[in-house]
Amino acid sequence: MLPSDDQERTIDLHLHSTCSDGLSSPAELVSMARNVGLGAISLCDHDSVAGIDEAAAAGQTWGVKVVPGIELSSMWKSFQDIHLLGYGLDHHNAQLRKELTLFREFRRERNHRILDRINDRLRRDRRSAIDFHEIQERTGDTVGRPHLARALVAKGYARSMEDAFQRYLIPCNIPKRFFPLDQAIRLVHDSGGVAVMAHPLLATSDLSRWDRLLDEYCAMGLDGIEVYTPSASLPEIDFFLGQAKKRGLVVTGGSDFHGMPVESPVPGTGFGSFAVPGYCLDGINVALSTRNKDKAVNRDIQD
Repeated sequence: MLPSDDQERTIDLHLHSTCSDGLSSPAELVSMARNVGLGAISLCDHDSVAGIDEAAAAGQTWGVKVVPGIELSSMWKSFQDIHLLGYGLDHHNAQLRKELTLFREFRRERNHRILDRINDRLRRDRRSAIDFHEIQERTGDTVGRPHLARALVAKGYARSMEDAFQRYLIPCNIPKRFFPLDQAIRLVHDSGGVAVMAHPLLATSDLSRWDRLLDEYCAMGLDGIEVYTPSASLPEIDFFLGQAKKRGLVVTGGSDFHGMPVESPVPGTGFGSFAVPGYCLDGINVALSTRNKDKAVNRDIQD
């Protein structure tokens, strides 16, 4: 729980580091957060918890609350790329680690196959191939398509990240693997965390669909919605606040900061006046407390 004198400070519960596809290390993100006066952050790397311990240690040094988090790549029915945030989970949980290892192994193989296709195209154009190991040396264990795109730009084979995707990454793509949404929610819960729908407008901007979708997702155990996002207008924020209140869901928010040039230069500010109120952390704390009490009751019943 945030100290009482931090309740009015803004927070950012959706940041990405070099442990997935961000440009800053976990410790650097915490330092940035401290410099802009954020009271708390959550590191939510894609399908990875590798940076949480580093971020937590930096948080102790800089006086920034660090909430353990993750962003799981999910799918459900016609929605092929739904993102689910997990907050307050035990990032050392054995089953979570096992599932993420399997996911990472699939991703590594996928990225090798994508790069093979890109290199075939480069050779046809009489250009030298890109070495996967050189990319990995610069990025660490987790390599994704943005890292391949940056390598293409660095080699002068593309003018920008967008150009790299249009010219190489999209034509050479291999389908991603996703967690079914119900499995992703269960994985977060089994790890002791709270499951929150990330940036819902990126799944569908048709607000008329969300009443039914949230009913369906809540039946699976969804705990909350990421309401405060840089891409949401004030009417859209009000809509999702109403949906959350109607269902008793946790309200969260975050910048989805990766450190890309098109983003804000620092976490917590998004585009212009975007800010996440500190009370969002209270909702997560309450949900975590309730979940832990329910687990204790269940253990008592079973005993």
